[in-house]
Amino acid sequence: MRECRNCGRELAVRAEALPFCNDCLRESTGNVEAAVRCAHQRVRAPFGLPATPPRSTGGVVCKFCAHECALAEGESGFCGLRGNRGGRLHHFAGTARAGILHYYFDPLPTNCVADWVCAGSHRRGSYNLAVFYGGCSFDCLNCQNWHHRELVGARHPLVSAAELAAAADEQTFCVCFFGGDPSCQMPHALATARRLAGRGLRICWETNGNMNPQFLRSAVKLSLASGGTIKFDLKAYSPGIHRALTGADNARTLSNFAAACELAQGAPAGRQPPVIASTLLIPGYIDTREIGAIAGFIAGISPAIPYALLAFHPQFALSDLPATSRGHALAAQQAARAAGLSNVRVGNLHLLGAAY
Repeated sequence: MRECRNCGRELAVRAEALPFCNDCLRESTGNVEAAVRCAHQRVRAPFGLPATPPRSTGGVVCKFCAHECALAEGESGFCGLRGNRGGRLHHFAGTARAGILHYYFDPLPTNCVADWVCAGSHRRGSYNLAVFYGGCSFDCLNCQNWHHRELVGARHPLVSAAELAAAADEQTFCVCFFGGDPSCQMPHALATARRLAGRGLRICWETNGNMNPQFLRSAVKLSLASGGTIKFDLKAYSPGIHRALTGADNARTLSNFAAACELAQGAPAGRQPPVIASTLLIPGYIDTREIGAIAGFIAGISPAIPYALLAFHPQFALSDLPATSRGHALAAQQAARAAGLSNVRVGNLHLLGAAY
């Protein structure tokens, strides 16, 4: 049993990196905010990434994501993929000519967040082109793909949009851009997606939704036209808990999610759902109050939007937490349904623990 280091409340489960109760995280008092900033600074420093989005007066502004880093000469952005060089915004990667990524082919059906509502689950013998981008506009303390930061540090491998699109063959049914997060390399992803959509592939995205709204609109339109999906990871609803877990605000994610749902209203009847939400059930942090709030937000747009609740496996800076328990998962599912959603599923069942 641990205690909240702000209010002294006893806690059944808590990570050393975030030793606070949810009430204190939601209130985000000065002491808690300072400790949260230190936690993110500790995990970013080994990768040479700035602790917070740069805000240099008179700096060159990057508008790829909601951070809108203002960069002085020689500074790099929060994602590490662009900087101020010679007084101009310089792209180390993320343009159509050069993306920092790995890609591979996943046999269908694959372990996709949307697998229970996706047409790809019925395409045995076909493949998904999985595009793993380096760089992210969030800094999740539980990141299961934390090694994307190593790609950014090495600034390698570099793959052009044309080269990536050419990798797809006649057995490739769909492409999914994830990472890291595609929000930091959207011009590259969109250039690749346009080439592949022109060849009849379905275009899918897994994202934190923090990108520039213009990029978001282009991504959704490609998914709608090709029959693909855009999957938003809604990590938390309370701004304080979201900042604690991700090092970033969630206002852009929520507004982009609502905008994507509005664009998706024009999708043909009977096709797979174009917009899907998911949340990782982090023990001690993403409780039924958070799930109910997220689900209520989604249901306010449409009760039919699919919502996946994903089991947590200890990772990265939250490796001292237990796995999501079965009781936690079932309570979260019930909370989501009580908030008005009709299509809620618990995923990654094999990761569920007995208790915590």
